[in-house]
Amino acid sequence: MIEHLNFRITTLFIFCLIILFSTANLLHAQVLDDRSLSRSINSHYVLHIQKMEGEIVLDGVIDEEDWMRADVADNFFMVTPYDTSYSEAKSEIRMTYDDDAIYVAMIFFDVIDAPRVVESLRRDFAFGTNDNFLMFIDPFNDLTTGFSFGVNAAGAKWDGTMSNGFAVDLAWDTKWEVVTKDYDDRWVAEMRIPFKSIRYKAGLDQWNINFSRLDLSINEKSSWAPVPRQFPTASLAYTGTLQWDEPPPDPGLQLSLIPYIFGSAARDFEAGTDTNYRTDFGMDAKVGLSSSLNLDLTYNPDFSQADVDQQITNLDRFELFFPEKRQFFLENSDLFANFGSRNIRPFFSRRIGIDAPVLAGARLSGKMGQDWRIGVMNMYTEDTDVVPSSNFFVATAQKRVFSRSNISAIYVDRQNIEKPDSWDGESYNRTGGLQFNLASQDNFWTGRAFAFHSFTDGIDTGSEFSQGMELRYSRQKIEVGLNQQYVGENYIASAGYIPRTDYLRLNPYTTIRFYPDQSSLEQHGFTGHMNSYFRPSDFSMTDREISLGYYFTFHDLSRIYFVLDHNFVELRQNFDPTNTGIEFLQAGSDYSWFDGKVQYRSDTRKLLRYTVATGYGGFFNGNRWFIEGDLNARYQPYGSISMFMSYNYLDLPEPWGQNSFWLIGPKLDVTFTNTLFFTTFVQYNEQLDNLNINSRFQWRYSPVSDIFIVYTDNYFPETMDSRNRAVVFKMSYWFN
Repeated sequence: MIEHLNFRITTLFIFCLIILFSTANLLHAQVLDDRSLSRSINSHYVLHIQKMEGEIVLDGVIDEEDWMRADVADNFFMVTPYDTSYSEAKSEIRMTYDDDAIYVAMIFFDVIDAPRVVESLRRDFAFGTNDNFLMFIDPFNDLTTGFSFGVNAAGAKWDGTMSNGFAVDLAWDTKWEVVTKDYDDRWVAEMRIPFKSIRYKAGLDQWNINFSRLDLSINEKSSWAPVPRQFPTASLAYTGTLQWDEPPPDPGLQLSLIPYIFGSAARDFEAGTDTNYRTDFGMDAKVGLSSSLNLDLTYNPDFSQADVDQQITNLDRFELFFPEKRQFFLENSDLFANFGSRNIRPFFSRRIGIDAPVLAGARLSGKMGQDWRIGVMNMYTEDTDVVPSSNFFVATAQKRVFSRSNISAIYVDRQNIEKPDSWDGESYNRTGGLQFNLASQDNFWTGRAFAFHSFTDGIDTGSEFSQGMELRYSRQKIEVGLNQQYVGENYIASAGYIPRTDYLRLNPYTTIRFYPDQSSLEQHGFTGHMNSYFRPSDFSMTDREISLGYYFTFHDLSRIYFVLDHNFVELRQNFDPTNTGIEFLQAGSDYSWFDGKVQYRSDTRKLLRYTVATGYGGFFNGNRWFIEGDLNARYQPYGSISMFMSYNYLDLPEPWGQNSFWLIGPKLDVTFTNTLFFTTFVQYNEQLDNLNINSRFQWRYSPVSDIFIVYTDNYFPETMDSRNRAVVFKMSYWFN
């Protein structure tokens, strides 16, 4: 039976791979040379950049001679709410450079006399709630990876790495400068980005580039090189060309040292232990082996300053996913994390250090030539009283094919070191596989096909194979797609994220959009998907969700969304629908129900904005009613007070009865300046019977150099007795 199943699954994967590869081949059937392969659709939009002759002072006054003779990118195109005309908001961009850095001058004229919308001075501000400018650069000319730099109207910075042709990871920080200045009819900014702060391919005299502006006073997003409104302005497929008068200088060997010291005091009141004091030090190092290849080293890393996760009420049958937020794992993270799909991840960096502290690690990542990217990472965790020390090794390689597609390979090895006799876990787990990523030149077709195999100590029967395929076609008025996945019963990725196994999944979906003329509506449309899971041994259905929805988006940025769902579940394991351990629905039992919900989002430009959603319907063997939302009041540009709230009411037969779960999270976010921040986040979780307080003070006293003070406390809500408490001090400095 297993042999026949593996043959059928392997045949299915090969068939899916042939479909994707044939699609890519048809889309890129033209004979293209290397130069045209690296050019975007808008490559005829050209901005010339010349080396400066004088000196530029970053003061928000565009009066230097080098600015006067610089080429100007203006005549921006509107992207939203329409993409058929020039922008109403006028913008001008100029660029120049010297031996050490790139300089950018920006002038943004106001259309109406109204206050500019600025949420806060915090770095990496929220795009949709700030008047802002963003720049997207592809210095490798692969239309897939790059960097983004931006600024809001109050001078707050934005920077991130780009992957997958459009995604921006804002957890990446680097050294650069920006100054803004307000005028009655415009706001002006000047940037300086050192060559040592980015990676690029030496010798190229053309980069792909685009500029994006968001003016919330007139609800308009625009870009220099035009972008269809169904895509983000970050889409590298639609960048223009930055033409250098000569290739930018090779920055040579780049070395950055980031030492840090930290101390903490922690006490576990539940366990009755005394206060534990700890002082230590560590160091990160960044070595630029070339202009496009980087080596990162870390010793005794401390991640106490990472943002706390926002909790959710867990009514799901499977493990929840929380994203990676630790700085070390984020640069070029797509090389390691972009394999598989949302629920089939052969590598998930949050597994490293989740149960034991990280002692040391190294990561080599970047470009090798025009078409190759590589990534190698090795991390070592210390042993504890609970788990042995472990070594995590990951190696990836990516080869570009056609214009924007690529073929990738990954190998992951988690090896436990000196496994004690009492340890009943596996000694090792290894996973390897291949993936083909499809991205057409115009971005209308995207997708992937992948296959992985795991090898685990003590497992020599059953399927240790997984595979999947995704294909999406996206146009302005319609988007259709299909996801297909298979995970074998014994496929294990202990350094990955696999919440469930032994299933075959099919998920077709579609969105149809309408753009009315002369209406208060910007757009409205229909959404629908069917998500089905089958038991691979006999292909019987175990789960199915059919979802139909309709949404309305208004010109004032408000939005309302209606959804009707039908669910069918045949439990394959015992499950407590409250996730509190009261009692279990038995494996083999099945349930079917309908439910509906409505969600409303207010005008995001207002000083007070909110989102609220409510729904009612069946839930396994009972009913569920919920209401959830978030409220944000800002005092611009110095911060905001916000609160998210979730209430779930479950009406189930005995022994569960009636259960209610509150989750409330008020948050204070204060940005005194663009270098001094204070945040307090309180989360009351009735399901976990816990009240958590997390306060964080951050002073960026020098570029990318910080002092953090973090306070965390957990309480029993009924009595407010403390469960555990900790305070952490950390200071880092970036030597570059």
